[in-house]
Amino acid sequence: MAANEQKKRILTGIRPTGALHLGHYVGALHNWVDLQNQYECYFLIADYQALGDHFHDIDLIRDSVLQVTLDWLAVGLDPENSSFAVQSYVPEFAELTMLLSFITPLGMLERNPTLKGELDALEVERRTVGFFNYPMSQVADILIPRAHLVPVGDDQSPHVEMTREVARKFNRMFGKGIPRGRNINWKSP
Repeated sequence: MAANEQKKRILTGIRPTGALHLGHYVGALHNWVDLQNQYECYFLIADYQALGDHFHDIDLIRDSVLQVTLDWLAVGLDPENSSFAVQSYVPEFAELTMLLSFITPLGMLERNPTLKGELDALEVERRTVGFFNYPMSQVADILIPRAHLVPVGDDQSPHVEMTREVARKFNRMFGKGIPRGRNINWKSP
Protein backbone atom coordinates (compact mmCIF):
# COMPACT_ATOMS: atom_id res chain seq x y z
CA MET A 1 0.00 0.00 0.00
CA ALA A 2 1.38 3.42 -0.94
CA ALA A 3 2.22 5.81 1.89
CA ASN A 4 -0.59 8.21 0.94
CA GLU A 5 -3.14 5.42 0.47
CA GLN A 6 -5.45 4.80 3.43
CA LYS A 7 -6.85 1.45 4.45
CA LYS A 8 -10.57 0.98 3.83
CA ARG A 9 -12.61 1.39 7.00
CA ILE A 10 -14.84 -1.41 8.30
CA LEU A 11 -17.63 -1.28 10.88
CA THR A 12 -19.08 -4.41 12.41
CA GLY A 13 -20.46 -5.27 15.80
CA ILE A 14 -22.56 -7.34 18.10
CA ARG A 15 -25.48 -6.87 20.46
CA PRO A 16 -24.51 -7.68 24.08
CA THR A 17 -27.32 -10.04 25.09
CA GLY A 18 -25.36 -12.74 26.90
CA ALA A 19 -22.18 -14.75 26.74
CA LEU A 20 -20.53 -15.21 23.38
CA HIS A 21 -20.22 -18.81 22.23
CA LEU A 22 -18.68 -20.98 19.55
CA GLY A 23 -21.33 -19.87 17.03
CA HIS A 24 -20.17 -16.26 17.38
CA TYR A 25 -16.59 -17.34 16.79
CA VAL A 26 -17.37 -19.50 13.76
CA GLY A 27 -19.89 -17.04 12.31
CA ALA A 28 -17.99 -13.80 12.76
CA LEU A 29 -15.17 -13.40 15.24
CA HIS A 30 -12.53 -15.47 13.45
CA ASN A 31 -13.19 -13.35 10.34
CA TRP A 32 -12.89 -10.15 12.37
CA VAL A 33 -9.45 -11.16 13.63
CA ASP A 34 -8.28 -11.48 10.02
CA LEU A 35 -9.98 -8.23 8.94
CA GLN A 36 -8.18 -6.12 11.54
CA ASN A 37 -4.87 -6.79 9.79
CA GLN A 38 -6.19 -5.72 6.37
CA TYR A 39 -8.53 -2.82 7.20
CA GLU A 40 -9.08 0.00 9.65
CA CYS A 41 -11.65 -1.75 11.85
CA TYR A 42 -14.29 -0.37 14.17
CA PHE A 43 -15.90 -3.01 16.38
CA LEU A 44 -19.16 -1.87 17.97
CA ILE A 45 -20.97 -3.19 21.02
CA ALA A 46 -24.55 -2.25 20.11
CA ASP A 47 -26.09 -2.02 23.57
CA TYR A 48 -28.83 0.41 22.51
CA GLN A 49 -29.97 -2.07 19.87
CA ALA A 50 -30.04 -4.83 22.49
CA LEU A 51 -32.70 -2.85 24.33
CA GLY A 52 -35.12 -3.46 21.45
CA ASP A 53 -35.92 -6.99 22.56
CA HIS A 54 -34.11 -7.19 25.93
CA PHE A 55 -35.38 -4.04 27.63
CA HIS A 56 -36.63 -6.17 30.52
CA ASP A 57 -33.05 -7.30 31.27
CA ILE A 58 -30.92 -4.18 31.38
CA ASP A 59 -28.55 -5.75 33.92
CA LEU A 60 -27.78 -8.56 31.46
CA ILE A 61 -26.98 -6.02 28.75
CA ARG A 62 -24.78 -3.96 31.08
CA ASP A 63 -22.87 -7.05 32.27
CA SER A 64 -22.56 -8.39 28.73
CA VAL A 65 -20.81 -5.22 27.51
CA LEU A 66 -17.79 -6.06 29.67
CA GLN A 67 -17.99 -9.77 28.87
CA VAL A 68 -18.13 -9.15 25.11
CA THR A 69 -15.09 -6.88 25.37
CA LEU A 70 -13.15 -9.55 27.27
CA ASP A 71 -14.22 -12.21 24.76
CA TRP A 72 -13.07 -10.01 21.88
CA LEU A 73 -9.65 -9.66 23.50
CA ALA A 74 -9.52 -13.41 24.16
CA VAL A 75 -10.07 -14.31 20.49
CA GLY A 76 -7.39 -11.88 19.33
CA LEU A 77 -9.08 -8.59 18.52
CA ASP A 78 -6.41 -6.02 19.24
CA PRO A 79 -7.38 -2.54 20.50
CA GLU A 80 -3.92 -1.36 19.43
CA ASN A 81 -4.79 -2.33 15.85
CA SER A 82 -8.52 -1.47 15.76
CA SER A 83 -11.13 0.61 17.60
CA PHE A 84 -13.74 -0.65 20.04
CA ALA A 85 -16.86 1.40 20.82
CA VAL A 86 -19.95 0.96 22.99
CA GLN A 87 -23.03 2.69 21.54
CA SER A 88 -24.26 4.14 24.83
CA TYR A 89 -20.83 5.63 25.60
CA VAL A 90 -20.88 7.73 22.40
CA PRO A 91 -23.85 10.17 22.38
CA GLU A 92 -23.45 10.84 18.65
CA PHE A 93 -24.87 7.38 17.87
CA ALA A 94 -28.23 8.28 19.45
CA GLU A 95 -28.14 11.82 18.08
CA LEU A 96 -27.54 10.75 14.49
CA THR A 97 -30.16 8.00 14.78
CA MET A 98 -32.72 10.64 15.76
CA LEU A 99 -31.67 13.13 13.08
CA LEU A 100 -31.66 10.54 10.29
CA SER A 101 -35.12 9.36 11.33
CA PHE A 102 -36.44 12.77 10.26
CA ILE A 103 -35.26 12.35 6.66
CA THR A 104 -36.03 8.64 6.28
CA PRO A 105 -39.45 7.68 4.92
CA LEU A 106 -41.44 5.30 7.11
CA GLY A 107 -41.99 3.09 4.08
CA MET A 108 -38.26 2.39 3.87
CA LEU A 109 -38.41 0.74 7.29
CA GLU A 110 -41.67 -1.04 6.49
CA ARG A 111 -40.15 -2.59 3.35
CA ASN A 112 -37.06 -3.92 5.13
CA PRO A 113 -37.47 -7.73 4.92
CA THR A 114 -35.26 -8.44 7.93
CA LEU A 115 -37.21 -6.05 10.14
CA LYS A 116 -40.54 -7.38 8.84
CA GLY A 117 -39.54 -10.94 9.72
CA GLU A 118 -38.35 -9.96 13.18
CA LEU A 119 -41.53 -7.99 13.89
CA ASP A 120 -43.66 -10.93 12.78
CA ALA A 121 -41.81 -13.16 15.24
CA LEU A 122 -42.40 -10.78 18.19
CA GLU A 123 -45.47 -10.85 20.37
CA VAL A 124 -47.63 -7.81 19.58
CA GLU A 125 -47.05 -6.14 22.97
CA ARG A 126 -43.26 -6.35 22.44
CA ARG A 127 -43.36 -4.51 19.08
CA THR A 128 -42.07 -1.15 20.25
CA VAL A 129 -41.17 2.00 18.37
CA GLY A 130 -37.59 1.50 19.56
CA PHE A 131 -37.47 -1.98 18.06
CA PHE A 132 -39.03 -0.75 14.82
CA ASN A 133 -36.41 2.00 14.61
CA TYR A 134 -33.32 -0.15 15.26
CA PRO A 135 -32.42 -0.21 11.53
CA MET A 136 -31.99 3.59 11.79
CA SER A 137 -29.59 2.97 14.65
CA GLN A 138 -27.63 0.62 12.39
CA VAL A 139 -27.51 3.32 9.71
CA ALA A 140 -25.98 5.73 12.24
CA ASP A 141 -23.56 3.04 13.39
CA ILE A 142 -22.23 2.69 9.84
CA LEU A 143 -22.17 6.40 9.01
CA ILE A 144 -20.47 7.74 12.16
CA PRO A 145 -17.11 6.05 11.54
CA ARG A 146 -17.62 6.66 7.80
CA ALA A 147 -17.34 2.94 7.11
CA HIS A 148 -16.60 1.86 3.55
CA LEU A 149 -17.35 -1.82 4.19
CA VAL A 150 -19.70 -3.67 6.52
CA PRO A 151 -19.19 -7.42 6.96
CA VAL A 152 -22.63 -8.98 7.45
CA GLY A 153 -24.57 -12.15 6.90
CA ASP A 154 -27.29 -12.29 4.26
CA ASP A 155 -29.96 -11.41 6.85
CA GLN A 156 -28.34 -8.03 7.51
CA SER A 157 -27.77 -7.00 3.88
CA PRO A 158 -31.07 -5.04 3.76
CA HIS A 159 -29.78 -2.81 6.58
CA VAL A 160 -26.61 -2.01 4.63
CA GLU A 161 -28.66 -1.22 1.52
CA MET A 162 -30.89 1.04 3.63
CA THR A 163 -27.74 2.81 4.86
CA ARG A 164 -26.73 3.44 1.26
CA GLU A 165 -30.17 4.92 0.47
CA VAL A 166 -30.19 7.16 3.56
CA ALA A 167 -26.60 8.32 2.87
CA ARG A 168 -27.53 9.14 -0.74
CA LYS A 169 -30.47 11.22 0.47
CA PHE A 170 -28.35 12.94 3.12
CA ASN A 171 -25.66 13.78 0.55
CA ARG A 172 -28.29 15.18 -1.85
CA MET A 173 -29.91 17.30 0.85
CA PHE A 174 -26.80 18.62 2.57
CA GLY A 175 -24.08 18.35 -0.08
CA LYS A 176 -21.84 16.22 2.09
CA GLY A 177 -19.87 13.29 0.78
CA ILE A 178 -20.40 10.70 3.48
CA PRO A 179 -19.41 7.21 2.34
CA ARG A 180 -22.39 5.01 1.61
CA GLY A 181 -20.74 1.77 2.70
CA ARG A 182 -21.26 -1.58 1.08
CA ASN A 183 -21.60 -5.00 2.56
CA ILE A 184 -19.11 -7.83 2.53
CA ASN A 185 -21.09 -11.05 2.70
CA TRP A 186 -19.57 -14.19 4.05
CA LYS A 187 -20.91 -17.61 4.67
CA SER A 188 -20.29 -19.41 7.93
CA PRO A 189 -18.94 -22.94 7.65
